[in-house]
Amino acid sequence: MNAPEPDLRWHACGFRELDTLTLYALLKLRAEVFVVEQQCVYLDPDGKDVHPEAVHVMATDDDGALAAYLRILPAGLSYPQVSFGRVLTAPAWRGRGLGDPLVRVALTQIDARWPGADVQIGAQAHLQHFYGRHGFVPSSDPYLDDGIPHIDMLRRAQPQGTHA
Repeated sequence: MNAPEPDLRWHACGFRELDTLTLYALLKLRAEVFVVEQQCVYLDPDGKDVHPEAVHVMATDDDGALAAYLRILPAGLSYPQVSFGRVLTAPAWRGRGLGDPLVRVALTQIDARWPGADVQIGAQAHLQHFYGRHGFVPSSDPYLDDGIPHIDMLRRAQPQGTHA
């Protein structure tokens, strides 16, 4: 018999609201996934995390461990539109369907903070269908980013309270 999965808690906060242990955990997990696992050698702490309007969205388990994470950036920081990136699920939590709720929480945060905003993302190309379920459509040709095929995707502003 499988033990019941721990309840997850969803959080969204600015950089200054992150305590040092949470900040360390999210930077460590981002490095584990993007730098080590995906073998992308780049400086992950790129200065955008600390922007006053950046939002860090995360799910934590009963012990406070990170299960899923992404960051939202205001328009003009990475794209002309509001964007999100650094999307990940911790290895121990993969295959449990956290991607959809993570994106829904992000879109809810975006709608609340930037009503009527379009959202632009740079998605790994193999995730095009996944993001398509949330209303994103391709807005560029495929390109390589750190050796991984990507595609820019755009989600036009949705009527208040709806998420594709």
